[in-house]
Amino acid sequence: MSPVRNASRKLARTRRVLVSNGASRTERVARAKSILAYLKQTYPAPKSELVADTPMQFVASVILSAQCTDKTVNRVTEKLWKKYKSARDFARANPATFTKEISSVTFFRNKARAIIGAAKMIQEKFGGRVPTTEAELTQLPGVGYKTAHVILGELHDVWEGIATDTHVKRLAKRFDLTDNNNPTKISKDLEALIPKKDWKYVNNGLVLYGRYVCSARPHDCAEHPLTKLYPPAALRWPKTG
Repeated sequence: MSPVRNASRKLARTRRVLVSNGASRTERVARAKSILAYLKQTYPAPKSELVADTPMQFVASVILSAQCTDKTVNRVTEKLWKKYKSARDFARANPATFTKEISSVTFFRNKARAIIGAAKMIQEKFGGRVPTTEAELTQLPGVGYKTAHVILGELHDVWEGIATDTHVKRLAKRFDLTDNNNPTKISKDLEALIPKKDWKYVNNGLVLYGRYVCSARPHDCAEHPLTKLYPPAALRWPKTG
């Protein structure tokens, strides 16, 4: 084996050590408890930053927010919500017009189809009311496990699951609360570590922490509050000096 290839393999092994310390469930439960205590103290009433005046507008906002910042979504919907309020309004939207109206968000064509399709199903199958269960919500186009539980929590204060978005995934991995990469599996891992009564603090709490404290951009997070609770997290983050 060439020296370069051998060095590459050693580097890969070193990285694996830094990424996973083989934490036991007991260790993860204790760490999750400490993180939860911080989130509850810092964000006692965490809420989504998506702006919406009606339940259907919120459903549309959550669909629009997939792989897109809340800031961008809110900028787009500021004018949009004057025109579309109820499921009926969205269901009657002209597809071409609506697609153009949301064209500044990511994957806007797919999202336009999903939102209009979801609105039609809500109007036709659920009497114009946004469903109140995961089973019903996940029948809607564009609504999976994560979106369903964001909607349930924000609209109905029903916390039957933990929604894993990009911030939650990144921080759950950073603080060694999961070995998974799949968002739904990460949700299940977090749900197994944290008491159900506290699930409502996890998604929005980690989102706010990830957005305003420990962002996705490479940086040294050694002095961040949660990193102080779990110092190895600093080794899991690229340092920029």
